[in-house]
Amino acid sequence: MSALDRVRRLLPGLWAGWLLCVAGLATPAAFALLSRLDAARVAGRMLAQEAYTSLALGVVVLALERVDARRQALAGTGSQFSTGMLLALGALFCTVVGYFALQPMMADARAGQGALSFGQLHALSAVFYGVKLILVLALAWRVSRPPCA
Repeated sequence: MSALDRVRRLLPGLWAGWLLCVAGLATPAAFALLSRLDAARVAGRMLAQEAYTSLALGVVVLALERVDARRQALAGTGSQFSTGMLLALGALFCTVVGYFALQPMMADARAGQGALSFGQLHALSAVFYGVKLILVLALAWRVSRPPCA
């Protein structure tokens, strides 16, 4: 197994762990220990870091999946567009919509502007985060299986 294959198998697991830590450990801890306003600021900062990290990891994972899909297509054992690429693209889409599109709308909703309330936008953002987590976990599960002989 090449070093590139090892990285391709490692990154989705690390990405999934990062998402789980932010959602299941860090954000709830902030709300358990800090005032609501301070916890919201801490959670907002963590989610911003998570979004940029997800963009970087998503692009790298997508590129590695593309290399693997192309290698399999040339060997006649697969397509140039793989399930791994689809999962990575889906996770990237969820990051872009769930954070970069909804976050400015949430700021407007706090100021009383926009068609949706802050709570509705927060719920949409949480759904996109959950879908992203499921997609990344599925990708980590897929790439962790042993290579076919």
